Amino acid sequence: MMDALDRLTSWQAIYDLSCDYMRAQDRLDPALHISVFHDDATTDYGAGWKGDAPGFVAFAQKVLTPHKANHHMIGQVRIDFESADTAFGEVYFQAHHRVVGEDGGERDMFVAGRYVDRYERRAGLWKIAHRSELVDWVRDEPAADLPGGETMFPWGARAPRDLSCRREEMRVR
Repeated sequence: MMDALDRLTSWQAIYDLSCDYMRAQDRLDPALHISVFHDDATTDYGAGWKGDAPGFVAFAQKVLTPHKANHHMIGQVRIDFESADTAFGEVYFQAHHRVVGEDGGERDMFVAGRYVDRYERRAGLWKIAHRSELVDWVRDEPAADLPGGETMFPWGARAPRDLSCRREEMRVR
């Protein structure tokens, strides 16, 4: 059985996998994306992709690359430890994808659902051993921004242009 400290640090390590997964999709970072999976991990995204993790990462990065922007958010996270080295999780998410429609106009596609996961700790390191995505709802509508896309705040961007990828710049602020 796990003691309280191991359980807490394991929970945080597993939660960090979901954060890195989302960041990797939003920043288009395939190296970070694959890093959350064990080498022999499997995935099931329905008709979109079912197979090994490297194949999924290549598929997802290809699908996301033409989007103008992506923004994934994590909701509630439930992690149940079956043993000291195996856990199961349900991670709620909402994702916004700014896409260009067939008519050339920008569209906002929203997807909400859950990742149902199996995590394994191997050689002391927690990673995803299997991930399934379940979609609970989807919404697709014309892009709705402020007139002219104006805002007083800087816009986010893909790596390496996004401020979160420019640590040296942040050191001098």
